[in-house]
Amino acid sequence: MPLNLPAGKRLALCLSPDFDAQSVWIGTFRTRSQTQLSRGEFGAEVGAPRLLETFRRYGITTTWCVPTHTIQTFPAAVDQVVEAGHEIAAHGVYHEYVPKLEPAEERRLMELQLEQHVKLLGRRPRGYRSPALDITDATLGLLDEYGFEWDSSLMGRDFTPYRPRLVETINLEHGNTFAPPSPVLELPVSWYLDDFPELETYKGGPLMQSNEVLLTRWKESFDFAYERCPGGLMTWTLHPQTIGRAQNLIMLERFLDYVCAHDGIWFPTLSQACDAWSDED
Repeated sequence: MPLNLPAGKRLALCLSPDFDAQSVWIGTFRTRSQTQLSRGEFGAEVGAPRLLETFRRYGITTTWCVPTHTIQTFPAAVDQVVEAGHEIAAHGVYHEYVPKLEPAEERRLMELQLEQHVKLLGRRPRGYRSPALDITDATLGLLDEYGFEWDSSLMGRDFTPYRPRLVETINLEHGNTFAPPSPVLELPVSWYLDDFPELETYKGGPLMQSNEVLLTRWKESFDFAYERCPGGLMTWTLHPQTIGRAQNLIMLERFLDYVCAHDGIWFPTLSQACDAWSDED
C-alpha cells in the first residue's frame, strides 16, 4: 500500500545515516585496532560534518540511527546533528551484534539504550534500526513492548512499509509458518541501498566496488520506484565514515542532483514516513 504523501509528491526518499563511529569496529567487528578506530573517528570528526553540510545545501532532513556509544564518545558531533534539526533513532548501545545476544542481554541492552537516549538527548527515540541489520526472534516483541513505533532493519519489501511477520516454524518438507504481523511498522532497508558493504574494505572483508557501478545501481533503483511505485518509500543506509570520504560524497551529490531533477520527491525523516502510513489504505 502507498504512503499518504503530501500534495504533489510522488515518492518518498529517506536518507538515514547510521552514525556508528567507533562502535561498529568494537561491537560488530570485535577489534581494538587503532587504525580501525581511527576510521570511526574520521566519521565523527570529518564525515558527519560534511554530510550535514550536504543535507543543508539540498534542504534535506534525515534520521540518524546512533548507538549510544557514539553519543557518549562524540557528543559534540551528535549535538551538531540534533541542532541541524535531524531525528535521532535507536541503533543499539555499542553496535552489538544482536543475533549473538542471549535473551536477557538483548533485553538489558534495549533498556539501557532507551535510558541513555533520555539521559543524554532528553527524549525517547520513536524508531530502531538493528546494528548490522539483523535481529533475533525476540527483537520485534521487545520493540513493541518498549513502545517503538517503527523498525528499519528488515528486507521483506523494497519500496513499501509493512507489518513484519516472524517465521515461526521452519519446515523443510512442508513449508514455513508465520507469526501474526507485528504492531511495529517496518520501514524496509536493503544491502543494495547501503554504502558500507560496497565502499568499505577491511582485512578478510570485501573489496571496494566502483563508485560508478554503485551510482548506476542507485539511479536504476530510483527509476523503477519513481516510475512504477507511486506513493512508495526508498530508504538509504549511509555511514558518515564511508559516504563522508571525498569521492563517495561527490557520488552522493551526483545522485541527489539526479533525484532532485524529478518532480514530486519528498525527503521525510523515518518518523515522518511512519506518520504517513495507514493500514486502512
